Amino acid sequence: MVFVLVALVVLALLASVHRYVWRRFVGDTTAPGSTLRKVGTVAAFVLPLLSLGAMTSGRIGAPFWLQQVLAWPGFLWLACLMYLTLALLVGEVVRPLLTRVLARRDAAAAARATSGTSGTAVDGTLAATTSGTRPRTEELVPAGRSCPSTSADPAPATAPAAEPEAEAVRDTEQAAPTAPAAQAETEPAEADPAATATAPAPGLAHPSRRLFVSRVVGGAAAAAGLATVGYGTANVLRGPSVKRITVPLAKLPRAAHGFRIAVVSDIHIGPILGRAHTRRIVDTINSTSPDLVAVVGDLVDGSVADLGSAAEPLAGLRARHGSFFVTGNHEYFSGAEQWVNHVRELGLIPLENARVEMGGFDLAGVNDIAGETEGQGPDFVRALGDRDRGRAAVLLAHQPVVIHDAVEHGVDLQLSGHTHGGQLWPGNYLAELANPTVAGLEQYGDTQLFVSRGAGAWGPPVRVGAPADITVVELASRQA
Repeated sequence: MVFVLVALVVLALLASVHRYVWRRFVGDTTAPGSTLRKVGTVAAFVLPLLSLGAMTSGRIGAPFWLQQVLAWPGFLWLACLMYLTLALLVGEVVRPLLTRVLARRDAAAAARATSGTSGTAVDGTLAATTSGTRPRTEELVPAGRSCPSTSADPAPATAPAAEPEAEAVRDTEQAAPTAPAAQAETEPAEADPAATATAPAPGLAHPSRRLFVSRVVGGAAAAAGLATVGYGTANVLRGPSVKRITVPLAKLPRAAHGFRIAVVSDIHIGPILGRAHTRRIVDTINSTSPDLVAVVGDLVDGSVADLGSAAEPLAGLRARHGSFFVTGNHEYFSGAEQWVNHVRELGLIPLENARVEMGGFDLAGVNDIAGETEGQGPDFVRALGDRDRGRAAVLLAHQPVVIHDAVEHGVDLQLSGHTHGGQLWPGNYLAELANPTVAGLEQYGDTQLFVSRGAGAWGPPVRVGAPADITVVELASRQA
């Protein structure tokens, strides 16, 4: 019942996020009925279905070829959805600021246009007024001669002075009909102030300011989100880098000073990361020339039948004191017993709640907590109960949460994985809620805990803020 409720909550959350992403990327930026809106709407339904298929196909026993077909687009879309949503949420802060800036620019442009139009109207009106109302100036000519500006017919010298009022009336009648037209031509801004105030500036009329802002914010969010996913995918596909740390152990004898353990966890061979991924990891480990290799769980995401051949490059691991393996939680999703047998065939030594004596320290390993559902969980008493506590002890345990059991049983150093360092920022903050240490070396009582970020990726083949690594842990004797 609890599982069903959790599934319903997850589905509701995914539906809400997809609705939000569709609205911002499609609904706000495309015209109803347009081809782009139709394509975006179809994608909004198809992509989440691919993601659900990628997450469930392996659990329900779908053919491996179908798992591979669904895995790349389905899991990559989950990473894209995450970073597109984060980018859009940042855009919600930018959106009103950009809208305000554009509104001020439009207002300034409208004010300049109104000012320029009003100035033209005033100049034109003054010109018209001056030319229409100034008194006529008659050129004085000698008697008996006609004025050049009048008709050729001779007129008495006293004729212009005899009818000044009649001419003024005629001038007024001729000017009156043209005044409204002149006013209409020279004062358009004063005719409808509301229309001028609300009119968008040239360049923002099509598309509107709101559409323009939606497209700018949406385009920036898409570029940021997709670039982040591309960068994170490249981080995974180029393989893990090598880190080196030195861990001093009080009980380590001088003869074991400088002993090097290559720690690799969370390889996650599966529908996406296959044989080539395994080969890169083996080559990287061998290049460090370790004394011992520790494979600390979550080797696979699938059955031996589907992934056995992809794991075969592990047979090429080279270390003076051998390669050792403990189960992770994902082995119990994939058939832990079969995988333990398979890695043994490849030359690795499984430590199932067991211990071996190395030169100068004890190496122990416990099963993952997930094995408790099959009666194969961690057994610290069996692995560590009867040992000589005067010797240093190094424990391989997939999940960091068992550190308190390690402290209780006098372990000097625990090597773990499981967290992926968060894998996808800001997932590291969520990982901190469930794990005592997310990545790196920390001290708990007399026990040190080192947590690897892992060499592969689960789900989306993407890592952001948590690069994949293989760590060479060099043990140092405080007696040296």
